Order: sequence, then structure tokens, then C-alpha cells
Amino acid sequence: MKVLIIDDERLAREELKSLLSSFDNLEIVGEAKNGVEGIEKIQDEAPDLIFLDIQMPGMNGFEMLRKLEYIPKVVFVTAYDEYALKAFEFNALDYLLKPVDPERLKETIQKLQQPDEEFATKLNVTPERKEKVLELGDKVFIKDGEKCWFIDINEIRMFESDGNYVKVYFDKFRPLILRSLNSLEERLDPKLFFRANRKFIINLNWVNGVENWFNGGLQVSLKDGEKVEISRRQAIRFKEMMSL
Repeated sequence: MKVLIIDDERLAREELKSLLSSFDNLEIVGEAKNGVEGIEKIQDEAPDLIFLDIQMPGMNGFEMLRKLEYIPKVVFVTAYDEYALKAFEFNALDYLLKPVDPERLKETIQKLQQPDEEFATKLNVTPERKEKVLELGDKVFIKDGEKCWFIDINEIRMFESDGNYVKVYFDKFRPLILRSLNSLEERLDPKLFFRANRKFIINLNWVNGVENWFNGGLQVSLKDGEKVEISRRQAIRFKEMMSL
């Protein structure tokens, strides 16, 4: 896979090249120090993937992408996390904070193994993102402390209320986001996510077993082995929704 690095800081480019050199499936075909050079390199080299800084002199990373009719897969690399939500406007593969953590970079490269159809090459701008219900195929940005993820909504198997926060379950991670479970539920597609009880929302695509539970409730088993109780009231809704 051909890779292009676009960053106005020489040391940042050198650091990223060093980190990427350990991945045999990647070939660094060039680098650019600003958006103008980036556009030229993309046209000349036709890279499969670009690592793109956001704050650059003359033209920032977002402005550069808007000048392209078609774009490669994009990983944003920046020292600032306030651009994360804006990154939703673009069908980015990931969003990395500087200095780049080698383990986070490894997670990013692993995403390249996903089918190509999951990443549109056409510029995709959706200004109404904050009001949009999150559906199958949508991607979400999650930040907890210094760690960030940019993942498909279907990778999240459940949400758990934890005080003023919500714990997000995906892969081996459990980051916390400052949000109530009720407000989060309003953003989720009810065909994909189900409110099991006051504390949990589960992804229906992850359910692989259901059994009767105490007091007329149900207990569901998720594909990773975790079990969640569905309250008696919600069990009635679950049966109505899922029965033939």
C-alpha cells in the first residue's frame, strides 16, 4: 500500500516515517510540507493512504481535501484534539494525536485490513452530523484522556451508564465519555441499539443468545461472552420488536 505523509514539520514527518517503516505492507512514496505540495504529490503518486496534518501554513488539511475530487484513505495527525468533530465531515480512517503512540498507530494500520467498500473515496461532507441518528455504517470519534478512536458504530457492542459518564464497550477497550445514557440513546438507531435497562444499551447485532430471567425479564448473551439483563418492562418491548 502506497503512503504519502503531509505535514509542515520536518521532525514530525521523520518520526512518522520511522514508525511506519516497521510495517511491511506499507510503502512510503513521498512527503509534502504543505497543502499545495500535498495536492501535487497525490496527483503524481496516487497514494492509497495519506497521513495528513491539519494545521499547516497557507492551507490547512481540511481545505486541502476540499480541493480534491477524489481522496485516498485519510489518517489525520495533529497535536490538537479540538478538530476531532470536524474530522467527521470526511470519511477518515482514523485521527491520531501527536506525538503518535506506536500502539495507536498499530491499531490504525490494522483497520486497513477491513474491506475497501467500508471507505468511500469520494469526499463526504455532512454538516448536520450532530443532529443525525447514528446508523449502521456510520463512524464515531471517541476520546478518553489522551487516547482517541475513530470506529464504526457497529463495533460498539454496548454502552453502560457510569455516574455522569457512559462507558463504551468495543474490542478490548472501555473508554468513558461525558454524557448521559438517555441523551446518547436519542442519537442511536433503535433498529441497531436497544435499551436493556436503566444502565445498559446493547447492540442487537452482537446478541447471540437469549434466556428467560428472574421476574419476567430476559438475559442476553453477547458474542464476546458478556451477559446483560433486560428488565421486565423492556423484555416486553424486546419480544414485540423481535418476534415473528
